[in-house]
Amino acid sequence: MSGEKINGRRFLSLSVSLVLIALCSSPPLVARAAEDGESEGGNQAATQLFAQLLYSQVSNFTSIFRDDIAKNFGFCIQDVDADWNDAFNFTSDLTFLTSCAKETKGDLSQRLCTAADIRFYFNSFFTATRSSYLKPNKNCNLTSWVPGCEPGWACSAGSDKKIDLKNSKDMPARTSDCAPCCEGFFCPHGMTCMIPCPLGAYCPPAKLNKTTGVCDPYHYQLPPGQPNHTCGGADVWADIGSSSEVFCSAGSYCPSTIQKNSCSKGHFCRTGSTSEQGCFRFAKCEPKSENQNITAYGLMLFAGLSVLLVVIYNCSDQVLATRERRQAKSREKAVRSVRETAQAREKWKSARDVAKKHALGLQTQLSRTFSRRKSTKQPDSRGLFQAKPGSDAALPPFAPGGSGKPEQSSSAAKGNKKDKNNLTQMMHAIEADPESNEGFNLEIGDKNLKKNMPRGKQLHTHSQIFKYAYNQIEKEKALQEKNKNLTFSGVISMATDIDIRKRPTIEVAFKDLTLTLKGKKKHLLRCVTGKISPGRVSAVMGPSGAGKTTFLSALAGKVTGCTMSGMILINGKVESIHSYKRIIGFVPQDDIVHGNLTVEENLWFSARCRLSADLPKPEKVLVVERVIESLGLQAVRDSLVGTVEKRGISGGQRKRVNVGLEMVMEPSLLILDEPTSGLDSSSSLLLLRALRREALEGVNVSMVVHQPSYALFRMFDDLILLAKGGLTVYHGSVKKVEEYFSSLGITVPERVNPPDHYIDILEGIVKPSTSSGVNYKQLPVRWMLHNGYAVPHDMLKLVDGMSSTAGEDSAHGGNSGEAGIEEQSFAGDLWQDVKFNVERKRDDIQQNFLKTKDLSDRVTPGVLLQYKYFLGRVGKQRLRDARIQAVDYLILLLAGVCLGTLAKVSDETFGALGYTYTVIAVSLLCKIAALRSFSLDKLHYWRESSSGISALAYFLSKDTIDHFNTLIKPLVYLSMFYFFNNPRSSFVDNYIVLVCLVYCVTGIAYIFAIFLSRWSVLLPVVLTLIATRDSTDNTFMEIIAELCYPKWALEAFVIANAKRYGGVWLITRCGSLMKSGYDLNHWSLCLVFLVLMGIACRIIALTCMVVLQKK
Repeated sequence: MSGEKINGRRFLSLSVSLVLIALCSSPPLVARAAEDGESEGGNQAATQLFAQLLYSQVSNFTSIFRDDIAKNFGFCIQDVDADWNDAFNFTSDLTFLTSCAKETKGDLSQRLCTAADIRFYFNSFFTATRSSYLKPNKNCNLTSWVPGCEPGWACSAGSDKKIDLKNSKDMPARTSDCAPCCEGFFCPHGMTCMIPCPLGAYCPPAKLNKTTGVCDPYHYQLPPGQPNHTCGGADVWADIGSSSEVFCSAGSYCPSTIQKNSCSKGHFCRTGSTSEQGCFRFAKCEPKSENQNITAYGLMLFAGLSVLLVVIYNCSDQVLATRERRQAKSREKAVRSVRETAQAREKWKSARDVAKKHALGLQTQLSRTFSRRKSTKQPDSRGLFQAKPGSDAALPPFAPGGSGKPEQSSSAAKGNKKDKNNLTQMMHAIEADPESNEGFNLEIGDKNLKKNMPRGKQLHTHSQIFKYAYNQIEKEKALQEKNKNLTFSGVISMATDIDIRKRPTIEVAFKDLTLTLKGKKKHLLRCVTGKISPGRVSAVMGPSGAGKTTFLSALAGKVTGCTMSGMILINGKVESIHSYKRIIGFVPQDDIVHGNLTVEENLWFSARCRLSADLPKPEKVLVVERVIESLGLQAVRDSLVGTVEKRGISGGQRKRVNVGLEMVMEPSLLILDEPTSGLDSSSSLLLLRALRREALEGVNVSMVVHQPSYALFRMFDDLILLAKGGLTVYHGSVKKVEEYFSSLGITVPERVNPPDHYIDILEGIVKPSTSSGVNYKQLPVRWMLHNGYAVPHDMLKLVDGMSSTAGEDSAHGGNSGEAGIEEQSFAGDLWQDVKFNVERKRDDIQQNFLKTKDLSDRVTPGVLLQYKYFLGRVGKQRLRDARIQAVDYLILLLAGVCLGTLAKVSDETFGALGYTYTVIAVSLLCKIAALRSFSLDKLHYWRESSSGISALAYFLSKDTIDHFNTLIKPLVYLSMFYFFNNPRSSFVDNYIVLVCLVYCVTGIAYIFAIFLSRWSVLLPVVLTLIATRDSTDNTFMEIIAELCYPKWALEAFVIANAKRYGGVWLITRCGSLMKSGYDLNHWSLCLVFLVLMGIACRIIALTCMVVLQKK
């Protein structure tokens, strides 16, 4: 915009207020009537009556300019009538009219400005450029310049002329009987009429200061060459910057425009006040106080808020303690439930034996009737209940679908000796280890049940009871599936089925599995063939760079950026491994565990979110208890895991918790990446025993292991030994690995650990004996030939014993074909790297949005239930990080004190500067705090989301807990800033704007915490500088400024404050809002924009979190 337009707008704002003043210019008629009444009877009461009657006749004078005001000044005047009342409603005191009528001797109406004068005044200011006074008009021009044209003076139109104050077309001629402007009026320079001063102004007659030659307090000088000209009245009413002398001064109040009183004690008076305001009870207000000191209320609010937060924190400890007790009672209840279930099951077995006997008799009769042959098995001659309940001795000899071969009756003859079922065999296999401490001692009350307990060391601990209870629950589930009805076929099927419910098994077979890095032509894995079977523990070993982790990641479907060839079969079918992700556990190499939760809380959360939704809570409790016991975590179950700053459990225990997070979800396939790294031998042995127990339940366990001890090595079932380049050297049983290498002439020296020896050979540290005739580079080819696998073409040279250079290339990924390729230029390498990174990012995004049919047959909790679980977990974490929250509040408090003291809310700009600092400070501090919500938990989210936990539930729970800070932090800041500054806007308005601002800033912080977290703290400063810059003709910058949240927040603050300024402040309000480009009607719009921007940022953050997650 040009300078002329800017000045024009400034003058336009002034003239608008004058338009409103013109609305009250009706009092001239009142004055004449008042004067007439006084001359007739001299009755003062009659004078007041006439003044009121005349004022009431012209009270609707605003209708003349309503349309113009609404069109041009709707941004600063919401209600024309209300603003007119604030500025020109003189009904409470018309003294200045009656006194002016006396002073002008009945000529008041001839001196007041008409609607045409006001319109001229308006247009002159709108088109003014450099002149400080109005342009020439009928009364004041180059040929006619009467004394009334001087500032503070006015003239009369003459007593013989009739003046129509509502005439908006013709300006009357006023050049006679010029005199000083009346008290309570102002007379502009260049016009010869009078306009009433608005309420809140003080317009006394001017007095000449002989020292300076200025008419105080209005700062205009007497015209030269006119010795008879004296100081008049007020000459201008504009914004406070250019006409502050008209405003009623601070510390005083002006009930009318001709009266000024000092503020009394216990009251305060702001600039432009029409009455004194009482101070609050605890505020200190001396006489002539400009503002009240309400700092005490801010301290009281902060103290109350602090007490509330302390109470919440302490109560939360009590709540958490109560929850712990309830969970303990839940565990006890689960024990009792299992005891009762065990008793009921034994009784049911007895009843089932009766049904079996009847079924046996019926079967015998049917056999005799239809086959006409004598049964090969006679009914048992023993008593009905002589066979122990649940023993195989009580089972009938008929097996559906079988050959009909009768069972051996020796088991029935040995009634006192029960055959072991699968569970008992599993437990006794564990008990066979002399170092095991397993055993049970259940006091249930059923003698038969107690006699049938597995015999072991009688350890009276809850954990062992829970373990047995868990096994009993497993048996009972299998029975419940079969006990739906007691038909003949149902009884026969029930009698022959296995009692224990097995987990669904997953067998992973792979053939010629090859992984090639995209854009690099480098093999990470090559020609890997074999399978990992359920019920077995497989170890993946090899030197560094052999692709061990890559191999297991490929089986789990977590490899991106690679081209995969070959075949992976799941249970003999070509299916995606992602279809079974709900029953697959993947333990990462790093211990990704929540440090501010206890061991049990970590495990319990994983169990609740990943176990079947229809699994009863007591059974989930038993699952967690079984895992805690098997991992040896009983002693630290209630201890915090710990973080870098806060010490918790030991490193070995943390590693076991990391494994336990996957064990509690009862996986069918458990993949572990170096679970024993960093553990001592005893901890590793304990962990591997727990994994073997999982394998005994049908779990397929595969793990990467580095340098296991011999005792640990012998506990594995299978071994997959990889060489560098991802080539298989051995894949088979651990018991046969030494036999295979011995056949190649590689024997393990005495007192040397076999896996260490083999890895040293593959690393090239130890060379095989020359008598073997085997080069370590040829070991992968020897394995291929041993099993009849196809040998890649470029590795055939190793079979014929070619040069070591060729062998080196073949053994390390088969890159011999690349030796002849010319080296690319720098630009070519750069392009390949960029292309590779783009393809890898594309693969990551495709994998994140990969949708596969679920074949796991497990229904986990939905989004709402997971949201509930996440909400409890995040709440606990925030309560335990209360010290960090307290530091955030303290910094906000100090910021409020500093800005409340230094950045005062000025009346000239309605606090724009102070609120600008507020937007920057609150945005910066709240953003830093919000960054911690997601930036510190990225690894935890990536792990949990890869297992199928809802990203939406995770995000919403974090955001919901952050709403507490969204509501509390504005209170903390305002408790100091508002009560130190005491702006005219209400506390509630400031609080609402700050809540919307914090909500918006928090959403923006989420995006940068997930996407770009390094420089995001500078964003509030940059955006505020853009939003508060001076207007330019740059359209692009205008658009950017409109999208900056500080612009809308600052506008909401200024509008809330500007609404409180009326009367004499009207021109200042319009001028300031026009300069800033703000609109009084946009307060709600500003809040809606901040909220919508906060919601949009949260949607973007959630999208980034899902798209950019690493599995």
